[in-house]
Amino acid sequence: MEDMGIMEGIKKELTVQELYDLDETIAGKLFDGATYPWEVLAKISDFILELGATLSEEEYEKRGENVWVAKSATVAPTAYINGPAIIGKNAEVRHCAFIRGNAIVGEGAVVGNSTELKNVVLFNKVQVPHYNYVGDSILGYKAHMGAGSITSNVKSDKKLVLVKTPDGNIETGRKKFGAMIGDNVEVGCGSILNPGSVIGRETNIYPLSSVRGYVPAGSIYKKQGEVVEKV
Repeated sequence: MEDMGIMEGIKKELTVQELYDLDETIAGKLFDGATYPWEVLAKISDFILELGATLSEEEYEKRGENVWVAKSATVAPTAYINGPAIIGKNAEVRHCAFIRGNAIVGEGAVVGNSTELKNVVLFNKVQVPHYNYVGDSILGYKAHMGAGSITSNVKSDKKLVLVKTPDGNIETGRKKFGAMIGDNVEVGCGSILNPGSVIGRETNIYPLSSVRGYVPAGSIYKKQGEVVEKV
């Protein structure tokens, strides 16, 4: 019974409510009815199409097919944006960024040089500024990925992704699942977030880390098996 109680506590820490401030994204309604954030990954495309059609023409302009860009956003002429996509107010999409589709880039967010996005939600003020790959993932308010850090979104054996925790695994039913990154998380340069990674709020990941499974909120991830609480 005690083990079940511990597992239920961990499951709560993986919920949308514990990981994200939904006031810090234009996509708040995407999470309606969802317990865990990965449940919305299959809904991003349709949500963008519905939301895009309602955006103010005074604040957003439609560019090409199903791409809405805030007039206050800065998009480099060398960036490529494939729809459906929404680029939020005061966002910055830099030189040679590659947005493959199904992407929501939040207000004040930065998508940097040669960064690639696919099926993602970036909350407001997220930074993925240098050579990042972010796929089938959700990044919370002010989350930051250091240069060269990436999300790996498919297992090498192509099996369904599990979220691994110290007290058991949680089935997701998804073949493609990168990382669920909570608010104010710092991911160090050159790190790999393996399929099914969930990083709690206010956590720091050391550079050159290979992360798998759940990392609790308010932690410092030094290496596999060495995770300490922030003081």
